[in-house]
Amino acid sequence: MPQTRRAAVLGSPIAHSLSPVLHRAAYRELGLAHWSYERFEVDESGIGEFLAGLGAEWAGLSLTMPLKRAVMPLLDELTDTATSVGAVNTVLFRDDGRRVGDNTDIPGMVAALRECGVVRVESAAVLGAGATASSALAALSHICTGEVTAYVRGAARAAEMRGWGERLGVDVRTAPWSDAAGALGAPLVIATTPAGATDMLAGHVPDRPGTLFDVLYEPWPTPLAAAWSGSGGTVVGGLDLLVHQAVLQVERMTGRAPAPLAAMRAAGEQALAARTAQGLSGLRTGPRPAPRT
Repeated sequence: MPQTRRAAVLGSPIAHSLSPVLHRAAYRELGLAHWSYERFEVDESGIGEFLAGLGAEWAGLSLTMPLKRAVMPLLDELTDTATSVGAVNTVLFRDDGRRVGDNTDIPGMVAALRECGVVRVESAAVLGAGATASSALAALSHICTGEVTAYVRGAARAAEMRGWGERLGVDVRTAPWSDAAGALGAPLVIATTPAGATDMLAGHVPDRPGTLFDVLYEPWPTPLAAAWSGSGGTVVGGLDLLVHQAVLQVERMTGRAPAPLAAMRAAGEQALAARTAQGLSGLRTGPRPAPRT
């Protein structure tokens, strides 16, 4: 009989997370009936105790805020990708007991953009700063050949983004948040801000926009994403990122590849549709690109 294997997503708050929906859909599609995936409310003060209590049946963890950096001192090893941005969203448990920290957000971003036909841009703009913005810079290091302008609030955030650019080999220029409307003319705009922060930009979308990558997935579409799509621009959403990074997590935790991208996306869309029916959120509109495996 196959050995029971466990995985979970941790964070605080965590009740909203779609990760269990995505991972469980993958397990069903892959025939992994002996695998389970749960969610646990864990903050910085509790992550050490949680890790200490895990047994040999655990294969991996997905991490969301505020744990992506707090977990790093508790791990035995970090992948180059995780080290490059100082953030871990995936913990893998090796057979020898070692805890390895990885980051699938970065290749997930690259894969989500590639799926929509964005493989190379001459310049880009990033809205916001912080862990997601640093992951965006890391993704741009693979696809952007020129300057990236980061629109941020305050000198400290600006210095932080320039520092990440130096470490990642990205030519980063910073601009004040008050000038954020100027970002929308870039061929690729990545919005990494919380819900509501970019709403005031919806009226500034150019007549012929390029590609917008808005990392939010709930509520969806955001006013900026709706205006962008309405003007004929390409929109990549937070669900796209969530699915692609989860695909990589499933593959690395289970050792099974390729993970079922289409089934995972369908499960995520169904779950968001159910929330919409309950009046809790909006859902993407318009056709989806055919999944590429």
